[in-house]
Amino acid sequence: MNLPKNNNLKSNAQNLRKSMTKEERHLWHDFLKTYTMQFNRQKVIGNYIVDFYCDKAKLVIEIDGSQHYEDNEIIYDKDRTEYLNSLGLKVLRFTNIDINKNFNGVCETIDMVVRERLH
Repeated sequence: MNLPKNNNLKSNAQNLRKSMTKEERHLWHDFLKTYTMQFNRQKVIGNYIVDFYCDKAKLVIEIDGSQHYEDNEIIYDKDRTEYLNSLGLKVLRFTNIDINKNFNGVCETIDMVVRERLH
């Protein structure tokens, strides 16, 4: 499936790959990079850049820092999730706290959802 993408965001995505948060780096280097299904970092989908994307499972993973709990960000994230869902994508959201305090649980959840999405 060819997803829509805004090519104007390509350089932003490349910059975000170079400047991932500590939590994004942890999830990438300690789980997703070597996971059995391929994930991409900072993938442009439509007018958005998602943190991680698995094409085979049609799965988006977002790592939310504290800014995601401000009123305008909550609305933005809701609209973004609805858009991604309209493309047939599942969106998993984890907080920085989830990554820092329950990393194994996050990895298990991702693995479970990937398996569900493939069957």
